Amino acid sequence: MRVLVTGVKGQLGFDVMNECAKRGIEAVGVDVEEMDITDASAVERVITESRVEAVIHCAAYTAVDAAEDNPDVCMKVNAQGTENIARVCGDLDLKMIYISTDYVFDGEGERPWQPDDQRHPLNVYGQSKYEGELAVQKYLEKYFIVRIAWVFGVNGKNFIKTMLRLGEERGCVSVVDDQIGSPTYTYDLAVLLVDMAESDKYGIYHATNEGLCSWYEFACEIFRQAGMSQVKVTPVKAEEFPAKAKRPSNSRMSKDKLEENGFSRLPSWQNALGRYLKEIRPGK
Repeated sequence: MRVLVTGVKGQLGFDVMNECAKRGIEAVGVDVEEMDITDASAVERVITESRVEAVIHCAAYTAVDAAEDNPDVCMKVNAQGTENIARVCGDLDLKMIYISTDYVFDGEGERPWQPDDQRHPLNVYGQSKYEGELAVQKYLEKYFIVRIAWVFGVNGKNFIKTMLRLGEERGCVSVVDDQIGSPTYTYDLAVLLVDMAESDKYGIYHATNEGLCSWYEFACEIFRQAGMSQVKVTPVKAEEFPAKAKRPSNSRMSKDKLEENGFSRLPSWQNALGRYLKEIRPGK
């Protein structure tokens, strides 16, 4: 099998490329230098010349707050860029895996979101990813839409790295405790995405590591596993941390569909965190 992976400089694209290599799958990795996804002609040329059977689309504009100030840029990348890829995949009869987000939902209530629930994005970023989903559904039948949340990986910035840095610099942090969800380790997610690329169990899925927590509980576990229990973690309400983009309070997502279609659920988020800390802090 031969696949094309976008966004290979990011956390997820980096791990997908490594997972393909482990399995002996030939992967063509591209980032903006090799294929600007907002350039329709470049997308058509690169995908066509790559002669692949599937595209795993990890590239995205992910600066959630900055998107409120730069909606055109965010939409161009996440909506138009995804449409460019979807159109070519549809024309060439290729599989496409599109990475989406819990932000396509309104974040209300406490019930876990189901893959087929109605989508009502809260912010520009969520709207852009929602429009990307619509494009994939419009142009393709052989697609996977995989919604994830609270992402962390080796190759990039994330909440865990920020907490470790602030803990070392300040000895104390204040973290939101009224937003509930599940972290997603890109290493674990990459395994699932490649499993999907090798299958024909198309559809919309949710994929995060197992278990729920608040950001506050996540931070406490980070410091516990990192041996930094001296760091004081103070729970605060989201309204005390005003941000440009509104965040969902409910990021719970049902992952039953994974098992129903023969895919493995991701390990617990605590297990993923432990493996990740060993990866980024060897010897500690």
